[in-house]
Amino acid sequence: MLIGVPKEIKNHEYRAGLTPSSVRELVNRGHEVIVQTQTGIGIGLEDSDYKDAGASIVKTAEEIFDRSEMIVKVKEPQSNECKMLKKGQVLFTYLHLAPDELQTKLLVESGVTAIAYETVTGPNNSLPLLAPMSEVAGRLAIQAGAHSLEKAQGGNGTLLGGVTGVAPAKVLIIGGGVVGTNAAQIATGMGANVTILDRSLTRLSELDNELTGRVKCLYSTSQTIEEFALKADMVVGAVLLPGAAAPKLINRDLISRMRTGSVVVDVAIDQGGCFETSKATTHQDPTYVVDGVVHYCVANMPGAVPRTSTFALNNATLPFTIALADKGYKQALLDDANLMEGLNVHEGKVTYKAVADVWGYDYVSAKDAIS
Repeated sequence: MLIGVPKEIKNHEYRAGLTPSSVRELVNRGHEVIVQTQTGIGIGLEDSDYKDAGASIVKTAEEIFDRSEMIVKVKEPQSNECKMLKKGQVLFTYLHLAPDELQTKLLVESGVTAIAYETVTGPNNSLPLLAPMSEVAGRLAIQAGAHSLEKAQGGNGTLLGGVTGVAPAKVLIIGGGVVGTNAAQIATGMGANVTILDRSLTRLSELDNELTGRVKCLYSTSQTIEEFALKADMVVGAVLLPGAAAPKLINRDLISRMRTGSVVVDVAIDQGGCFETSKATTHQDPTYVVDGVVHYCVANMPGAVPRTSTFALNNATLPFTIALADKGYKQALLDDANLMEGLNVHEGKVTYKAVADVWGYDYVSAKDAIS
């Protein structure tokens, strides 16, 4: 199979769809890989690193999209990239279609077979291709939030861990999954006063044991969210409904009553965000203020640490990329029900129910679509 890797063009996105070691694995299995020039420049990799691994370097994205049978990316294709996709091609990348009507429309019109990293499943309803970036985003959320709390950034001037004789910042984390757990680990490590809310008693018990009493683990209700948000210096939104739009857990009224200079970090912004006042921002202009509350809503948070993120992502995606290349997408999907869950769009049909429902498309099951 001919596999193409275009350079990412989203604002301040430096990750790469394949690393040279991933390229080598594919080439050694008889596949051809073409990589757009300077794809790895943002993670300290040169074109020569990809050449040494067996890839061919091409100059333009247009050539990648024109020649490739499968395109491997990191972020969702931008509008001009969507327009270069075509029937018969496989697109393997993050898509996040539930909050993105235009991208959904363009992918449907293109006829492409689009497989989303974020809806590929694993054991116990896990999301193995989302997990590494959720780890990164959870850790970054506290780092970004701590910076946003600085007075010069619009925050209330509280040091996250406090100092001798001065109380630390209060951090509320909504959601106890991968993002929330990693955020809690970093926040407690920095000395903050941390509360985490979740609706799974099993997960709360696990967090209690894992974090050994350093975090208050409470059942999430509207009342507990309000109670702790009003006291918090920082609130991290870490909820996820796989493939669907995130629930709005903090409304505009509650935002207006939060402490002036407090910070909200919406890690769910890729799926539309879990605060009513959230709107996607970029690393170039990451924050804005609503009713005195600083909002950090960068839609590609792991792009801030692209080297770590690229290698972590490739560790997770490579086995699936190999399966798609070795078997062809149809057989690979039929052989692996977990990978089948990743199919969101196929030849003009929407094959992920949450996406079809939110944008009014007729839903066709992934298995029926490829039969």
